[in-house]
Amino acid sequence: MTDILARPPFDPELDAALTVLGDQLPSTITPEFIPLMRQGQAGPVVFDQLAPLLAEHDLETRDVTIPGHDGDEIAVSIVSRRGRTGTGPGIFHTHGGGMIVGDRWVGVASFVEWIARYDAVLVTVEYRLAPEFPDPYPVEDCYAGLVWTAEHAAELGIDPDRILIAGASAGGGLAAGTALLARDRSGPPLLGQLLICPMLDDRDATVSTKQIDGVGVWDRGSNVTGWSALLGERRGTAEVSIYASPARATDLSGLPPAYIDCGSAEVFRDEDVAYATKLWEAGVQAELHVWAGGFHGFDLLAPQAAVSQASTAARDNWVSRLLGD
Repeated sequence: MTDILARPPFDPELDAALTVLGDQLPSTITPEFIPLMRQGQAGPVVFDQLAPLLAEHDLETRDVTIPGHDGDEIAVSIVSRRGRTGTGPGIFHTHGGGMIVGDRWVGVASFVEWIARYDAVLVTVEYRLAPEFPDPYPVEDCYAGLVWTAEHAAELGIDPDRILIAGASAGGGLAAGTALLARDRSGPPLLGQLLICPMLDDRDATVSTKQIDGVGVWDRGSNVTGWSALLGERRGTAEVSIYASPARATDLSGLPPAYIDCGSAEVFRDEDVAYATKLWEAGVQAELHVWAGGFHGFDLLAPQAAVSQASTAARDNWVSRLLGD
């Protein structure tokens, strides 16, 4: 790796939050950290934290076992208003976690208000994690979940023409890859793709990856850990598909409208900006926000900061225009 470059400063409120987070999260995640991080993000832990929010909005959940990649069984969970009838929009959710940690409940809290506001049904998929299940398992599991959702739209109460795919971090990359698969396989139509600080490029070659090294949340070393777990020795070579690493796609035509956001002080900044630019070049509608001083996942880790609230409001506004009040 080359010398670390000067980087944009963290927002002052976020910098203060990082001081606290530094005692809980290492700047660099190495493979040895994966088992410990999985314990902290195990399903019951995350769901127990989420349960009061679901109850506050009178939402119920149910789990379904569906066929994933190669027909193997995977789980999805469905979240909707209690006693809901009729038809409304669907949200297909792919969780974050660097391809290596997390489960289908990670990040769902960000969607609870939208489920209630738009009478939406959220389907969140338990894709299998690397390194035990390397590429193409994660993205193919996600695509299988999307196909299942569309095929069962009537019984789920989802309008099949109003499905939004959404994910953060690794989940944002998987959402982008799944959207590419849906386009190329003439799969389910998507109303939009919500890509929150998405993980899109395995090549470790941007300016922002060199700037965020040993600092912040999910730095360059962590990113190499995640991509190496997913791709093994293929990482950075010509043997990587566009579905695993959407930044490699040269033709982004025919994709659904996209919302992309990230921080100015995170590894994914440059690949996210480049992806939005390529969408525009292909004639695809895209909205891009780069939040000044934001580290990776700042809106979730420091939600009270002014920049976090601004980013959440902008996302809400886009979803409102897409799904309608």
